[in-house]
Amino acid sequence: MPVELITVPCLSDNYAYVIHDRATGDTAVVDVPEAAPIRAALTARGWTLTDILLTHHHDDHVQGVAELRGGCRVIGAAADAHRLPELDLAVSDGDTFTVLGSDVDVLDVSGHTIGHIAFHMPLEKLLFTGDSLMAMGCGRLFEGTPAQMWDSLQKLRGFDPATQVCSGHEYTMTNARFAASLEPGNPAINSRYEATRQARENGHATVPSLLSLELDTNPFLRADDPNLAQALNMSDSQPAEIFAEIRGRRDRV
Repeated sequence: MPVELITVPCLSDNYAYVIHDRATGDTAVVDVPEAAPIRAALTARGWTLTDILLTHHHDDHVQGVAELRGGCRVIGAAADAHRLPELDLAVSDGDTFTVLGSDVDVLDVSGHTIGHIAFHMPLEKLLFTGDSLMAMGCGRLFEGTPAQMWDSLQKLRGFDPATQVCSGHEYTMTNARFAASLEPGNPAINSRYEATRQARENGHATVPSLLSLELDTNPFLRADDPNLAQALNMSDSQPAEIFAEIRGRRDRV
């Protein structure tokens, strides 16, 4: 990979992602839950931050920007600019811009919030999803509808299965437990549940995760899977209805 990716734990269960280009020395971060852990990660490696990318406006993704930005370029959604820190580059669905010498494609993935975006680096096979697609889950629908989120997840699941999904929280154990409750006999889910349990017991992050693994084990990506529909006794329902049912059940956990 032409860039180096560092997962930085922040707050109680957030993650920021630091991306470094070895050739140019440029360094970007995706989301800034708090400044201190990110600054420590940069200092330990002798890196200087050049770009800040923001997926959405929630405080636990942006509240460290003012302290960290300095002369950095701050990039976020034009549709969400009124709720984000001041942007140097406002982007929209379908836009492509350059960070670290690489193309970054922008996708509107509204659902968790309206105006939420994801960043895809196709050359590096990196997908920064914030609180839209998560490891074995998806974000709670604070502003959008189930239909919007289902549309967003269909966009995200269409990339190369070897893509690394860089999501914003350490929720995987809870999500794995929920997924297993929906399909207790699913061997892929049970295997990932055990791997997640062991990783967390050893203090390891469970993200990034491979998109291929999400396609096999994330119920929110599988609302059109006949096996899941059958397990939910919803074989005659549309995928958006099945997604809404799964999201509603997850909200009650």
